[in-house]
Amino acid sequence: SLQSREDPSLRSGKNVTNLGPATDFYKKLALECSAQQVAVDLFMLNGQYTDIASISCISKYSGGCVHHYPMFHAAKNPSLTEKYEADLRRYLTRKIGFEAVMRIRCTKGLSIHTFHGNFFVRSTDLLSLPNVNPDAAFGMQMSIEDSLVDTNTVCFQAALLYTSSKGERRIRVHTLCLPVTNQLSEIYAGADQQAIIGLLAKMAVDRSVSSSLSDAREALINAAMDALASFGNTIPPAQRIGSLPICYTLRMIPTFILALLKSKAFRVGVNTPLDDRVFGMQQCKSLPVGQLLKSVYADLYPVHGIEKYNTEKKGDILVPKLPLLHLSSANIDRTGVYLMDTFDTIYLYVGSGAPQDFVREVLDAPSFTAIPEGMIDLPELENEKSEMMRNFITDLLDNRPGGASFYVIRDDSKRRLQFFEHMVEDRSESSMSLYEFLQHLQKQVKS
Repeated sequence: SLQSREDPSLRSGKNVTNLGPATDFYKKLALECSAQQVAVDLFMLNGQYTDIASISCISKYSGGCVHHYPMFHAAKNPSLTEKYEADLRRYLTRKIGFEAVMRIRCTKGLSIHTFHGNFFVRSTDLLSLPNVNPDAAFGMQMSIEDSLVDTNTVCFQAALLYTSSKGERRIRVHTLCLPVTNQLSEIYAGADQQAIIGLLAKMAVDRSVSSSLSDAREALINAAMDALASFGNTIPPAQRIGSLPICYTLRMIPTFILALLKSKAFRVGVNTPLDDRVFGMQQCKSLPVGQLLKSVYADLYPVHGIEKYNTEKKGDILVPKLPLLHLSSANIDRTGVYLMDTFDTIYLYVGSGAPQDFVREVLDAPSFTAIPEGMIDLPELENEKSEMMRNFITDLLDNRPGGASFYVIRDDSKRRLQFFEHMVEDRSESSMSLYEFLQHLQKQVKS
């Protein structure tokens, strides 16, 4: 039986241990399941430590998925219960493929050496997936083995063989062809910063488990410095004076890396239960890139003037087109109302000086102080502001595979810290602000 391996006194320390499994029992069980074309999916509704690092191996190696709902309580936490219901509904109704295998091929001279995601590697390029679903994501690392001097393009191909829910054997093929260049400037011009961050996060998880959390954090910072230093070498010296060398296609790399360093998976100096940290790492390994980025760098919108923005028709509703704000408390004004989407949770933050008409017409409260503590949904009121707010939130929820918890947070609420902990560009007791981080990178690149 599993023993508790969490030391609560180490939750905020730099030397986090027990990130890997305590036993290989669940991995062996997963491989037996995989051999019988069975995937195991976990819904963890725990209120205390359950050793996700060990138990989740049964999903990781059988092609399954893991859902985690910390502090779940059907009566005391109804918003999380609604998210669980939405996730379970999606889980039971989404398309699914059975008895699948995926093979990755690439041009001669290249090799794929590391795979990320939930599966069992049956041979060097063949992944065993008893089940495959649209919410799963995979990452691969490749290396250049031979010279590509005489090659103009390279190709990558992912072929998925599976049985549909109607019993039909099908194959789905994705092929990507990319040009070969020896010009570093062209490499940077074609760089995909979201894909880069997604892969760096996966590599950092592996480093945390095989080495240490400190090594993983250092590797992330080094990756940012390497990207900046290499690009700096493509710029004439006269243009580099006094500025941080960064190309347009990678302009968000430092911000995203700082966000990763402050995420539950990799943060230090903040009380983080071991199960929450391990689940955060598993999300890095298996979430699609767009969802992963939203979970580490949330979307923040000003909504106090929602009726003034242009709208676009989506289905039967009109959805306002709101601007995105940087995750800095400098963008939060006490006279405003802000909506933050962290993928798993949506917060509506109401400033103490928020417009009275917004409080009345959207929250159905006569004043700020009358807004109920613990409000978890918006009333359906017959006015433009209320309709626009509900349409906007409906659109956000429609564009994700599962559900999201929803909380209205008053400026004077104890829960305001839950909102502000996502302000990754701010300075905290244990981490740098974005400005300080950029200064640190600039000094390191110069030296």
